[in-house]
Amino acid sequence: MKLSRGEQSPNQEVVTGDDGQFSLANITPGPFQLTITAAGFATETYSGTVRSGETCVVPPIALPLATAFTEVQVVLSPSEIAEEQIKEQEKQRVLGVIPNFYVTYVPDAAPLNAKQKFKLALRTTVDPVTFVVTGGVAGIEQSQNQFSGFGQGAQGYGKRYGAAYADMVVGTFIEGAILPSLLKQDPRYFYKGTGSKKSRILYAMANAVICKGDNGRWQPNYSGILGGFAAGGISTLYYPSDHSDGELVVENTLIGIGATAATNLLQEFVIRKLTPNLNKHNSANP
Repeated sequence: MKLSRGEQSPNQEVVTGDDGQFSLANITPGPFQLTITAAGFATETYSGTVRSGETCVVPPIALPLATAFTEVQVVLSPSEIAEEQIKEQEKQRVLGVIPNFYVTYVPDAAPLNAKQKFKLALRTTVDPVTFVVTGGVAGIEQSQNQFSGFGQGAQGYGKRYGAAYADMVVGTFIEGAILPSLLKQDPRYFYKGTGSKKSRILYAMANAVICKGDNGRWQPNYSGILGGFAAGGISTLYYPSDHSDGELVVENTLIGIGATAATNLLQEFVIRKLTPNLNKHNSANP
C-alpha cells in the first residue's frame, strides 16, 4: 500500500494485515492518492481528501486478477516447409493422371534436404503411370527394331522394357537425388510464368544446363549434365553391343539435355494449363 501526497509531503508505504486492514497515522490534511498493489493482481488506486481532525475511512477495495498476455510464434524450419511443398507437388498430375513431380510453382520454394530428394526420386520411379509409359517406350523401340541385339518377341520386349525402366530409375536417382545431394543442387524446374514470351523461352531452355542451388542461387547444372554421362555409362552394362560404349553415352547425354529443354518449354507454356487444381495447391508458401 502506497500513499502519495504532493511534492511537499513525503510518500508513505504500509503493508496490510492478514485481514486486509491498514492504517496510516499523522497524515497531513489535504488530498491524497492510495495505490494498492499485490502480486498477481492488477493495481488499483483510490483518491480522497483528509481534513484536519477527521479520520478517513477507505471503502473496501477489491483487486482484480492481473491480465496475462502470452505471445506464441510458430516458425517452421526450411525442411518442414519443403515437406509441405513436396506433398503439394505429388498432387501435380497432367490431365489428372501423368505425374509431374519435378516442377514447383512456388518461386521461392524451400530447398530440399537429401532425404527429400531421394523420397521424390523414389515416388517418381514407383508411380504406376511410370510403368505404363515405360511399356509404351519399349513397344515403340521393338516396333522400330531399335537395339536389335535384344531380338524380337516377348523376350526382346522384356529386355527392352527392363533397359528402358533401368534408364529411368538410374537417371532419376543420379540426376535427381544422388548428385543433387552431394552438390547441394535443386533437381526441380522452377516455373517462371511471368515476363515476355521470349524471356520465358530462353529461361526454359537455359534450365536444361543451369539450376538453382540449395542456397537459392543459379549455377551450372552439374547434377543433370554429369548425371547424364554417368547414367549413359551405366546403360552400357545392359544394352547390346551394336552401339559403341562411347557413342551410347554421348548419345544418351545429348538426348537427355535436349529432352529436358523441350520438357521445360512444355512446363512453361502448356503443362500448367493441363494440371487440375494447380492454383489451389500452389498459390503460396505454407
